[in-house]
Amino acid sequence: MTSVVSTCQEDGILEVTLNRPKANAIDLATSRLLGETFEAFRDDNGLRVAIIRTTGEKFFSAGWDLKAAASGDAVDGDYGVGGFAGLQELPRMNKPVIAAVEGMAVGGGFELALAADLIYATTDSSFALPEICAGTLADAASCKLPKRIPYHVAMDLLLTGRWMSAEEAHRWGLVNALLPNGDVLYERVWETAKLLAAGPPLVFASIKEVVREAENKSFQEVMNKIGRRQFVTVDTLYGSEDNKEGSRAFAEKRAPIWRGK
Repeated sequence: MTSVVSTCQEDGILEVTLNRPKANAIDLATSRLLGETFEAFRDDNGLRVAIIRTTGEKFFSAGWDLKAAASGDAVDGDYGVGGFAGLQELPRMNKPVIAAVEGMAVGGGFELALAADLIYATTDSSFALPEICAGTLADAASCKLPKRIPYHVAMDLLLTGRWMSAEEAHRWGLVNALLPNGDVLYERVWETAKLLAAGPPLVFASIKEVVREAENKSFQEVMNKIGRRQFVTVDTLYGSEDNKEGSRAFAEKRAPIWRGK
């Protein structure tokens, strides 16, 4: 029997695959399983970058599983440690995550992609937030989307539930790159993941924590916390061997060796 959530590891990279035909919809059990998977990734010092992908070409993910909801899954039920789809609310996720979108990213599937740091998509992918048509709230998208793309574009998607093509998503900067098909998509995603896996993990952790905190604080508040080393990741970075190694490598005109400590 094929696992609903499968993983593979290579050189510090964890690829997480959601496999729930036909539409990769996510019920409560699947959400909890994704959360456990990403929590384990977060806490494993040997893993540096994660990729989230799904099976099939038609749907990246249709989001919340309405059939499961009709059978008793509560919309406000236990989604697990990371919130919906395992990533939305996972605390202290200070490692890069890349979403590989092939097909339709709908509702919570769109929100799953938004939870990643980088989004790569095939040219025939598309995005939509149809919750408005079902009389409910696209909660994570309502919080995140107006901060990612122009306000009026985000509100158009939220208020009308219309479809956005991959080309339009790329034009607004929501998608990092468009690839012609799945094979090229996953090749590019792995290429980027390997680049990040070879990078400085303590700096990545600092970037992710500072960016998160900056969403809800003023510029000066965040700068003051950085200067006083009040962010855990920044304090760790500034007292690390990696921080010293970066300066040494620059002075010695060689590539740095990052050890994550």
